[in-house]
Amino acid sequence: MSFFRKLKDRMLKSSSKLEDGLDAIVAEGEDDASAAEAAAPEAPVAPAAPEPAPMAEEPQPASQPEAGGAGLFGRLLGRTDKAGAPRRALDDEMLEEIEELLITADMGVETASRVSAAMAGGRMGQRVSSLELKELMAAEIARIMEPVAKPMPIYPKRPQVVLVVGVNGSGKTTTIGKLASQFRAAGKEVVIAAGDTFRAAAVEQLQVWGQRAGVPVLTAPEGSDPASLAYEAMEKAEADGADLLMIDTAGRLQNRADLMEELAKIVRVIRKKDPEAPHNTLLVLDATTGQNALSQVEIFQKLSDVSGLVMTKLDGTARGGVLVALADRFGLPIHAIGVGEQIDDLSPFDPEEFAAALTGIGDQN
Repeated sequence: MSFFRKLKDRMLKSSSKLEDGLDAIVAEGEDDASAAEAAAPEAPVAPAAPEPAPMAEEPQPASQPEAGGAGLFGRLLGRTDKAGAPRRALDDEMLEEIEELLITADMGVETASRVSAAMAGGRMGQRVSSLELKELMAAEIARIMEPVAKPMPIYPKRPQVVLVVGVNGSGKTTTIGKLASQFRAAGKEVVIAAGDTFRAAAVEQLQVWGQRAGVPVLTAPEGSDPASLAYEAMEKAEADGADLLMIDTAGRLQNRADLMEELAKIVRVIRKKDPEAPHNTLLVLDATTGQNALSQVEIFQKLSDVSGLVMTKLDGTARGGVLVALADRFGLPIHAIGVGEQIDDLSPFDPEEFAAALTGIGDQN
């Protein structure tokens, strides 16, 4: 099964919210129009006009558009609606409903307003179908996210230090294991440092991933100073000629100043060994936290100079729109997204596939 198919199937909550919502918005408008038409008085029948004299038949163009066809608008979108698909005139009321729908998908007020306005550009008054709206929405989402869809850069510096940060339960440990396995499969020598020295389960989990990937995992006694472990891990990785050193950190709540200061200490100590390190600082975000992810990015950026994002648990939420809000607001590279627990459930971020899955058009041709 391709990753896109997994993305489409497992993002059911997010895509269903937008799919069903757009279908309902269009159907509601058509129902209102039908009711208004039924209530309108019948127009008087005009007397029949005399038949004109027969005329010579005029030549017709080589190709005529079929009656009831998709028209220019449908052809531009590249898809044709099913015969008899409901349509509704695009007006201010409809735009407000679309904007509210995007907000419920956790896209945020500003981004939702921007997306809905772009969808309406030059189309006010046109009768549109839900499929056309989904296409327009997907195109705008992909446009916003295209600039941030970037794989994690690999530098010639050895070892390249990758610091992985995030709050409790965001999926940092699993993400490190998956990335280490993928880089190892690509021929890179990888070392993992289990910097979450306060939680034995996190160390054990990393050791399991290390065994799967054939990657060494450096540990320290429970309760040890994580900054000291990070420094020692840099020395070990350098001595071994490793390409990548991935440093796990304890999950930190962004409102706990003491824990956040400890993270800042790790960064300071790393830079004593290499002023340019960490070369990558990945912030792992849990999609189920919704708009709270925005405040996490703000605070972690200040303390650890976040260079890229990884979004996990997109399969467990109807809040997939938060990734669009993050791209729109911060412009940070999105290196990967996760939709499960298996090794191949973490994949490079593709904006067009994500937009298609989010709006529910991925399986329509």
